[in-house]
Amino acid sequence: MLQSLSNIQRKDVLSLEEMSSLEVKELIQYAITLKTQHQRGQNVPLLAGKILGMIFDKHSTRTRVSFEAGMVQLGGHGMFLNGKELQLGRGESIEDTAKVLSQYVDAIMIRTFSHDTVVTLAKYATVPVINGLTDDHHPCQALADLMTIYEVKGTFKDVKLAYVGDGNNVCHSLMLACAKVGMHIAIACPAGHLPKHAIIQSAQSIAASTGGIVEVHHDPHLAVQDADFIYTDVWTSMGQEEESAERLATFQPYQVNEELTQHASETYHFLHCLPAHRGEEVTAAIIDGPHSLVFEQAGNRLHAQKALLVSLLQ
Repeated sequence: MLQSLSNIQRKDVLSLEEMSSLEVKELIQYAITLKTQHQRGQNVPLLAGKILGMIFDKHSTRTRVSFEAGMVQLGGHGMFLNGKELQLGRGESIEDTAKVLSQYVDAIMIRTFSHDTVVTLAKYATVPVINGLTDDHHPCQALADLMTIYEVKGTFKDVKLAYVGDGNNVCHSLMLACAKVGMHIAIACPAGHLPKHAIIQSAQSIAASTGGIVEVHHDPHLAVQDADFIYTDVWTSMGQEEESAERLATFQPYQVNEELTQHASETYHFLHCLPAHRGEEVTAAIIDGPHSLVFEQAGNRLHAQKALLVSLLQ
């Protein structure tokens, strides 16, 4: 066990933009330590008696199960709260909900649509708030991604990740994550689906101070050139179902397939935040092939989030 998480001094985790490079790196190291202990059957009840309130406005598999299991392994309890079944669903304000929940639980995790909702919740809550996903950011996923990369490479230096597809919340957090640890990230998205300009600028500014590189292209072949990792996400996210047919046509040239991966490093690894649609954003041969780390990556959600929870609650 690490002596302490001495470099992490914050109440909330809303995006990786607000976290320092040192905080991100320390969390990854701590997550790896917790994973090793778990594999040895040595879970320590570091959060005994603590309660995490988990608000879900969006469906979830990995976020719900990993946070709930993580709290149990740490000796605490994760409490599932369906956003539609809370008074939020009948018009109670975010401000009032934040103040009320702060009386009952030790931290709040929320998976919702608007990032402003999470910001408001954190402003009025007196307990830590964790962003489990918004339309703009997915910091918990990005921490697990960095953990997976570090387990493979043992370093972030001179490591290139190519992200191919939609410039969405996962893409945003990946850009910020890679910038924080000094990695090289190359994004390839079709016109009209680029990441938000403000987040690109923020990531590039961070990279300038860490030695990282943040590139944004339209050409997927250029992005994956000599990449150590290739990452993609679904082309149609929750709430975009009406755009599905149009998106399938627009993103087809961005499919991660055997031809595209020929441009990457021979020892590249494939990553995906899941759920995946085989035959759309990635072929079955790639996601189920020897280069794929998607299930190890999904498993690391548990350990990265445990590290995050300990950093906020211990």
